[in-house]
Amino acid sequence: MNYIGSKNRLSTFLKESILQVVGKDLSAQVFCDLFAGTGIVGRTFKKEVKQVISNDLEYYSYVLNRHYIGNTKELKEAEKYIEELNNLNPQKGFVYQNYCLGSGSQRQYFSDENGQKIDAMRRQIEDWKSEERIEEDLYFFLLTSLLESADKVANTASVYGAFLKHLKRTAQKSLVVEVAKFEETGQKNKVFNEDSNALIKKIKGDILYLDPPYNARQYGANYHMLNTIAQYDDFQPKGKTGLREYERSQYCSKKEVLKSFKELIQFAQFSYIFLSYNNEGLMSLEDIKQVMSEYGKYSLVQIDYQRFKADKDAHRNHKANKTTEYLHILVKT
Repeated sequence: MNYIGSKNRLSTFLKESILQVVGKDLSAQVFCDLFAGTGIVGRTFKKEVKQVISNDLEYYSYVLNRHYIGNTKELKEAEKYIEELNNLNPQKGFVYQNYCLGSGSQRQYFSDENGQKIDAMRRQIEDWKSEERIEEDLYFFLLTSLLESADKVANTASVYGAFLKHLKRTAQKSLVVEVAKFEETGQKNKVFNEDSNALIKKIKGDILYLDPPYNARQYGANYHMLNTIAQYDDFQPKGKTGLREYERSQYCSKKEVLKSFKELIQFAQFSYIFLSYNNEGLMSLEDIKQVMSEYGKYSLVQIDYQRFKADKDAHRNHKANKTTEYLHILVKT
């Protein structure tokens, strides 16, 4: 997924930096990715550690991580179900009625054809679950496969804060669900869909990786369509963009972020804490250093990289084409 704050391009830097502090053998370590997003960092360490704990406030993120992190054993007949989804007849359901132009909704997040395909597929996955034809592991595999495939044909500039007036080239392609491949490791990982500051008081481990939102952009608004497909519930979409109600993260609030961060570090029952944060964030370098230094040995490493660009930004010259990613390190005592 083309995802704001994705650590895909930084995964090598993060892994090398963490190994330098903790040591190369992580086989006995419990690794927690508390603001998991699409789960890139958790996936990077999945084969290396004893157990992964993954969490995110957004439900679509929970779905992705419940599959990529939670699934560790072979899923029998998985591809057979993918084939069945791709052979379904389109249906005019919730997504078509509210997010496709042909329904009269005045919204165009997907082509009419793809909106109806999403509806047919999402209904079928839920029917299989309610009929007990599929277990939870396969359910989240199918949901993840649908979410990622639908995202590839979405008519947006990478995020769902708005749709485009005309169908872009990729949005004109017919939706085909592709298999969401995952690594089989045999672990018993844990995946949560909770507020990070509440969950931190209930878990413990060895390595805690933190990648909270950096600014005021709420992920619940930017990726509301993915939540709608994942939850597939009945609600009244609001406004031009068809927003649903969403939980607001305190890490997106200038007033709340520092207080929440202090509480998080205080209650963290982990020996090593790593915080990703960039130079455009709500908390200053000094704020972070001051908080983390109270609880042990603090250090900092950094890397410059290309900033996130939505489709519409691709050919523009930004004042800051690069941003600096800081990895704050705390060995807790």
